[in-house]
Amino acid sequence: MTPIKIINKSQHDLPHYETPQSAGMDLRANLTEPITLNSLERAIIPTGLFIELADGYEAQIRPRSGLAAKKGITLLNSPGTIDADYRGEIGVILVNLSKEPFVIENGERIAQMVITKYEQVQWQPVEILSETERGTGGFGSTGTK
Repeated sequence: MTPIKIINKSQHDLPHYETPQSAGMDLRANLTEPITLNSLERAIIPTGLFIELADGYEAQIRPRSGLAAKKGITLLNSPGTIDADYRGEIGVILVNLSKEPFVIENGERIAQMVITKYEQVQWQPVEILSETERGTGGFGSTGTK
């Protein structure tokens, strides 16, 4: 496991993996009072968490599938990226895509966070790319079967 420095200014436990094979950890709303998201409204929900990632790592903030499927609550910039040099509070941009108001309570699980490695690239300008079976076929070009 990779150690990550974290400051927890919330009143909740640290994010943790729910099962041994979980990729993500749930993030909880850190609120002094509930927030109501009406249909098509969005808000940045604070978590009270601050992290220090090592170079070459990012934190991805992703929707929770249960909230999305059952309540129509998702993230606008999904996945959101927390860069290794960001030191501010983790905020989650929630949007209500349902027709019903949704009340976010303090401590509610609102998103999940996945820590991943990444590599930066160096562009190599060329005039021709290698040939592939797919070639320039775009959206839906590989069929439905």
